[in-house]
Amino acid sequence: TAKLFAKGRLKIAQKLGEEAVETALASVAQGPDAVASESADLLYHLLVLWADAGVKPADVWQKLAERQGRSGIDEKNSRPK
Repeated sequence: TAKLFAKGRLKIAQKLGEEAVETALASVAQGPDAVASESADLLYHLLVLWADAGVKPADVWQKLAERQGRSGIDEKNSRPK
């Protein structure tokens, strides 16, 4: 974790992207155990990114709560362009 923080947000974002791809590929080419393992890596790197960006998990849960009951299309259309 300390090494990731030392390398900066760009590296953290890169690692998050790599783990997202690995998770997606595991979901189509491997079994549930591999998906769970890759998902753990993905969530870890997402948490590191949140910490670096000053985002608290409660902030994300609040955003999700605000979207509850809204269609994904309506939510997306409500975002600033």
